[in-house]
Amino acid sequence: MLEIGLTGGIGSGKTRVADLFAARGAALIDTDLIAHEITAPGGAAIAPLVAAFGPGCLRPDGAMDRDAMRALVFSDPTAKATLEGITHPLIRSVTEARAVAIRAAGQHPYLIYVVPLLVESGKWRGRVGRVLVVDCHEETQISRVMARNGFTREQVLSIMHRQATRAERLAQADDVVDNDGPPDALPPQVARLDALYRAQGAVPAAPGGEE
Repeated sequence: MLEIGLTGGIGSGKTRVADLFAARGAALIDTDLIAHEITAPGGAAIAPLVAAFGPGCLRPDGAMDRDAMRALVFSDPTAKATLEGITHPLIRSVTEARAVAIRAAGQHPYLIYVVPLLVESGKWRGRVGRVLVVDCHEETQISRVMARNGFTREQVLSIMHRQATRAERLAQADDVVDNDGPPDALPPQVARLDALYRAQGAVPAAPGGEE
């Protein structure tokens, strides 16, 4: 099975592109969703987080307080390393287990891992057959995140400065989806790449575009 790593900067439109691939039959494993699962109330990361940071790292509902932890790790490299030491192995374990199940089921033409920090991790290039970057201009990222999250420009820039640069992502890319244009510009690009990935995996398109 061909396995692809999909990435892009904040506000690039990774989720929208991933959903379009899923509609064409691709299997998806979204590491950001897994991160939310393990830090939800009762999630696998909650107990070790409380042990490391105290109960103040949680919201009243028992989930990790993402805003509070984001502020902490931005200002404290040691806290960042501790947080990643707890969450990253758990994310990796869940990701690998789901990939094993998807491969065994044999119901999808290819597998896409959605990994926001694929380039930054330095580990994914050797784990996937192709890297797909969802790309747009930095000003597009800024305006989208400000509108979506209510962040200030400075807050968005602070996040972007902790991510790989646009040039660094594109240097790792085997394939690129341009998401600077209107929404209807995305489906044709996804259709072209879907055909490429199916051909590389020797899996023909099913009637109606579904598997």
